[in-house]
Amino acid sequence: MSTHTLSVLVENKPGVLAHVAGLFSRRAFNISSLAVGPTQDDRVSRMTIVVDGASTPVEQVTAQLNKLVRVLKVVELHEDAAVERELALIKIRTDPSKRSQVLEVASVFHADVVDMGPDTLMLEATGSPGKLDALLAMLERYGPCELVRTGRIALARGGTTITDSSPGADPALAAQAS
Repeated sequence: MSTHTLSVLVENKPGVLAHVAGLFSRRAFNISSLAVGPTQDDRVSRMTIVVDGASTPVEQVTAQLNKLVRVLKVVELHEDAAVERELALIKIRTDPSKRSQVLEVASVFHADVVDMGPDTLMLEATGSPGKLDALLAMLERYGPCELVRTGRIALARGGTTITDSSPGADPALAAQAS
């Protein structure tokens, strides 16, 4: 699946997430992953939206997002020019005889044990989506019984920021976000 990661700066106001979700719903665009959080400026939040490029016209999504009043800026982050991370919590039901094997897999992937019961382990893992997929593939034989992933967050590599002035950038955004 060919995915596209959009980094979207929005005003930090009630209802903005509903407006963005409504846009996707009205246009029948599918969201593969959505993460929203504050930025260094309390007035601005960042949404990281991952869409399937095969079924969703990314240029159209970007154009539609830019039309929303509370959206300040939309940038597509390309995989090779961005750092992408996810967090996963993985609960594994395992008997004591296999616990050391699960802990060995966790160690290789730098996952932390955050809870342990008589017949379960809970791991916390962070990394690129591919790394988490590989970890889950290795744990599959032990039968994870519960899983949750945060969705992708991403920032462009290097010194350029989404608020930097660039051709077509909104000068009000740079002033507002700084």
